[in-house]
Amino acid sequence: MKASTFRLGINLWPPFLFTGIHVTAIAADYRHVRVELRQRPWNVNYVRTHFGGSLFAMTDPFWMLCLLQNLGRDYYVWDKAGEIEFVKPGKGTVATEFRLDAATLDEVRAATANGGKYLRWFANDILDARGEVVARVRKQVYVRLKPEARQRMP
Repeated sequence: MKASTFRLGINLWPPFLFTGIHVTAIAADYRHVRVELRQRPWNVNYVRTHFGGSLFAMTDPFWMLCLLQNLGRDYYVWDKAGEIEFVKPGKGTVATEFRLDAATLDEVRAATANGGKYLRWFANDILDARGEVVARVRKQVYVRLKPEARQRMP
């Protein structure tokens, strides 16, 4: 799917639309994504800072999505685990970015070439408008080359 079409669709997806999560950029090759969480009266917690679940949700599908789009249909790609560390209260608009480089893709392909599973941790920070860290998020992604794809390899 074209990145621009996906961006439009995910921004209209109710879990993002109604929580204030907005994908502001997706590179055509799915190697860079930028996501914002805009503070609204319905997405704050009791003390009027960003709800922690929304901070985590804004990071949820993107490492998996970037890998899946770059590795292609020959691979199983799933989110396996995730964790978040809240560093300071988040207020206003906060943002995070996902960058997938060629070296990481080469690493994943090499680690899965024999058909075994590979678990890879990815990390990114959620920043406020001043560039200060609000939260640190880590996501573990499961990757495995599909058996039929391995049989086709020379």
